[in-house]
Amino acid sequence: MLMQGFNNGVLPLLGYAMLVLAVVAFVMAVMAREDAFRAADKQTKTFWLVILGITVVVDFFLGMLFLQIAGLVATIVFLVDVRPALKQVSGGGRRKGGSSSDGPYGPYNGGR
Repeated sequence: MLMQGFNNGVLPLLGYAMLVLAVVAFVMAVMAREDAFRAADKQTKTFWLVILGITVVVDFFLGMLFLQIAGLVATIVFLVDVRPALKQVSGGGRRKGGSSSDGPYGPYNGGR
């Protein structure tokens, strides 16, 4: 009885969570620039799109637990390792004060 409740309640929720996570990672990979992958010294954009696209397809259509877990690992690697490196290289992230004319060493004063 307990296993039936687990199979009917918890496992589908975990499957949906893995699917949503894979779709979010795929969209982030689509939106990233190709040159940022090279500058961050990560695999190519095409590589990550293929891996994350396969993960989305497996999570949505096949539902094979072993492949879902492998896709979850790839998704976590993208979100934890690749995405922060892409943001760092492409200048993403929050600005901490300053104006839009600030350079890397302080404000730009127009040569005055």
